Amino acid sequence: MDAVEQDPEAKLCALDQAPNPCRAKETLSAQPTEPMRVATDDAAAVPLYFDSGARRLFAWLHRAAAGTDGLGVVICKPFGYEALCAHRSVRAFAEATAALGLPTLRFDYSGMGDSSDIDANAEHIDIWLNDIVAAVEELRRRTGVERVCLFGLRLGALLATLAAARCNGVVALIAVTPVINGGRYLRELRTTRLAALLGAESAEWASTSGEAQPESTGSMEFSGYTMSAATMDALSRADLTAFAAPTFSELLVIDRHDLPAAKGWTERLAGLGVRTRYDVLPGFVEMTMVAPQFTVIPNAMMAAVSEWLSGLKRRLPENLRNPTAGQRERVAAISEPGVLPLYGDLVGEVIGAERPAVIGSAAPLFGIVTEPRAREVSGAVILLSVGADYHIGASRMYVSLARRWVRRGYVVLRLDLAGLGDSGTRTGRPDNEVFPPAALDDIRSAMEFLCDRYGVRDITLAGMCSGAYHALRAAVAGLPTNRILMVNPQNFFWKEGMSLQTLQLAEVVRNPGVYRERALSAKAWRRLLTGRVNIWRIVKIYFHRALFALESTLRDLARRLRVRLPRDLGWELQEIGAKGLQIVFVFARGEPGIDLLKIQAGSAIKRLGDLCRIHIIDSADHTFSRSGPRSVVEEILSRELVARSAAPVVTASAPVESGP
Repeated sequence: MDAVEQDPEAKLCALDQAPNPCRAKETLSAQPTEPMRVATDDAAAVPLYFDSGARRLFAWLHRAAAGTDGLGVVICKPFGYEALCAHRSVRAFAEATAALGLPTLRFDYSGMGDSSDIDANAEHIDIWLNDIVAAVEELRRRTGVERVCLFGLRLGALLATLAAARCNGVVALIAVTPVINGGRYLRELRTTRLAALLGAESAEWASTSGEAQPESTGSMEFSGYTMSAATMDALSRADLTAFAAPTFSELLVIDRHDLPAAKGWTERLAGLGVRTRYDVLPGFVEMTMVAPQFTVIPNAMMAAVSEWLSGLKRRLPENLRNPTAGQRERVAAISEPGVLPLYGDLVGEVIGAERPAVIGSAAPLFGIVTEPRAREVSGAVILLSVGADYHIGASRMYVSLARRWVRRGYVVLRLDLAGLGDSGTRTGRPDNEVFPPAALDDIRSAMEFLCDRYGVRDITLAGMCSGAYHALRAAVAGLPTNRILMVNPQNFFWKEGMSLQTLQLAEVVRNPGVYRERALSAKAWRRLLTGRVNIWRIVKIYFHRALFALESTLRDLARRLRVRLPRDLGWELQEIGAKGLQIVFVFARGEPGIDLLKIQAGSAIKRLGDLCRIHIIDSADHTFSRSGPRSVVEEILSRELVARSAAPVVTASAPVESGP
């Protein structure tokens, strides 16, 4: 486990043993009398859970816009980080196919997304294939369609191809940038992992205590997601070109335009009698290989899919296009979103449940509520969006935290802000906004939802990166929160019109030290002398750094003279501390937010005393993508939540004292 060491320039409080939680005297119904109804931008989208063997899977069913033509679509996601990045595009594909009159189901495999957890050391390929079979049956059961088209992206395309032989009624396959050979795909994952390790700062990776232990389990982590040894072994033997003739008769392959790899497989299937279409189109990298806040929906791919599906509908036999009256009656009776029971360490011990939730706002907000079984609750936590990640959080950390905190009696809401994840988008606003100007309205609506539905009054706001920023802004604005847990905030002030790609304060506080280290590097000097370094950008960074140092000194002086300056972080922290609000910062060592906090808050941090606690974790990256550091940050947040909840506090709605 990574060390949590003292920072000589900031307060770092050691973790004490967490006391028993102080339970609020409120009641919680484990089984609400009416289901939570959900409406997103796509009014026909319904969240639901369904069974796959002993596990429950989470899914969205996008109902057909105008009846059904007897054909439905099941979307099979990519693996891990690619699935996180592609979430926005997967939703867009599902909405587009439903608009064609084809009911569409998109779902999370076991151990992924919002679905049930599974044994990390198990062989997952066969489990995921069975999940696809269950998804196909669920779509047929809920919509009455007789025929299904499987739609797979990347690893999802390989899984869909293999699962088709196990499914009843699969007549067609759409494979978008498919993985053809599992062994080659594993080599790609390993290469990407090695590049990430080599590209990180040497100090960040100096410790190996947080690494997965391949000598004991053989598992490996890829961009925050673990693949077991058994899974890698099964995947290494998967080769679509070696399989016999498929059971489906229609195939659309959309290959990536930069590195096409599926033409040979497509031609082989055409030779086996499958009606095929092969397209090479742009959009793969922008859809799945950039951070979620920078992803672009692949419109060319969507147009090709829509055109092909429209043709497929016309080719279907007439008797498959219109469900019978009995099928329509069966579908109408199925409407419950359901719940995901959460089991404890003991067999059969139910510790709580998860259910989808809609929150009324200017745009319908979506989230997953994890609620404890106990009738008394300790409080509530709202986990706010990490960048443009949807509500599972980076490396699925939010799911892990919610299912951990439910054991302590907390109701946890994993919330998608408007325009992100599965929430609706406000009229006149773009989607995928990381710092939406109306975020405070979303948080206020979420708080009212928790208070009204669960009777909680002790509410914690927590988040990573931009989620930490929104938690802080909510506390400063006086929203009724008792504590804020902030992980790796990279800025503390944002105004509309700023760009994520322009020069940020994070660069100004971080890069001077990097440049000093590189001054002794011959390679860096060669880059400079050959014109491959933007010298004016470096000058600009040093200039701004000097201005920030001067500004920090002047702001500290102004605070001592009780003069409030605009955009003063130190003053803001003292104000919310004066209300009794508890403040927790957690940083990966080397994060620019550490220096930024020192510069913008100054000596106010010390004056806050125990109301503000700062933790710094070694050997971690910005999103805690490795399991070792991630377990450390989860432990810190858990202990801080429980310890702080046990201490008496003044609610955030108390009057604010004048002056710092």
